[in-house]
Amino acid sequence: MSRLAENLLRRLEWTVVKRLDGLLHGNYRTLFRGHGLDLADLREYQYHDDVRHIDWNVTARLQTPYVRDFYEDRDVNAWFLLDLSPSIDFGSGAVTKRALSVEFVAVIARLLTRHGNRVGAVFYGTQVDRVIPARGGRRHVLHLVNSMMAPRAVKTSATTDLGALLRAAYQIVPRRSLVFIVSDFLCQPGWGPAMHSLAHRHEVLGVRLYDPLEMDLPNLGMIVMQDAETGEQLFVDTHDSGFRRRFATQAAAREQRLQEDFSEAGVDALELATDEPLVEAVMRFAEMRKMRNRLGGGVAQAGTGPATHLVQTS
Repeated sequence: MSRLAENLLRRLEWTVVKRLDGLLHGNYRTLFRGHGLDLADLREYQYHDDVRHIDWNVTARLQTPYVRDFYEDRDVNAWFLLDLSPSIDFGSGAVTKRALSVEFVAVIARLLTRHGNRVGAVFYGTQVDRVIPARGGRRHVLHLVNSMMAPRAVKTSATTDLGALLRAAYQIVPRRSLVFIVSDFLCQPGWGPAMHSLAHRHEVLGVRLYDPLEMDLPNLGMIVMQDAETGEQLFVDTHDSGFRRRFATQAAAREQRLQEDFSEAGVDALELATDEPLVEAVMRFAEMRKMRNRLGGGVAQAGTGPATHLVQTS
């Protein structure tokens, strides 16, 4: 294992993992519901019950709504579906989306393995190119972090096909698990049905990485912008207020489509910005999940900014 990965994990354990564990009071299930559910009993539907637990066959037979109660397995298998395509190397400040992705995975993986759970990962560059099986322990988390930090020879190509990653994960992840899709979601459209299928089998959480420059382009004068994935370059005049308005309009439209895809798939989304402390974003998400669970439905959205095309100034 590299010393860089060890130093990063140790720093995060002291500055983020322990703080989160304290704030959550060890109740990491605030972030998710858990898996390995075994049917315990059937009972009549009550106000605020989750409608997804209604047993429709029994309801039709008895002419009264019945819901399924479950015993919850304490052990969780968690999988990280990692978009490591060229677009996540972008960052307008000190932190890139790739660095943010590494820190998020390290924190959540360590938080889970400290409680005896297992974590695995599926890596995507221009295709699914690596699978790390789910295992427990700090050494395994260090192996995962080291693998994410290792240099990757990924050439510029067509836009990321996130649907291919999700479809591959449907075949790779063997049992009902907690699945984190960690991506900037700057990709080819049409991945919604694949996410919906994955969410039908697993508990899926979308983790959207973004940089503030991707949603609001400042006045920087004449600059060269490059698409990080295709390598295409374009000279633009950011002094032109009309151009900046069109940029913001397109960003808002993409944000709307992204939220619709999450909603249709029934997937909660945590948004991580490169200019925000990680612990604050995770705690905000935990509070939204807690409130959503109390209300018995809906999709939680924790974040502050819309997505747009990745554009990188040279």
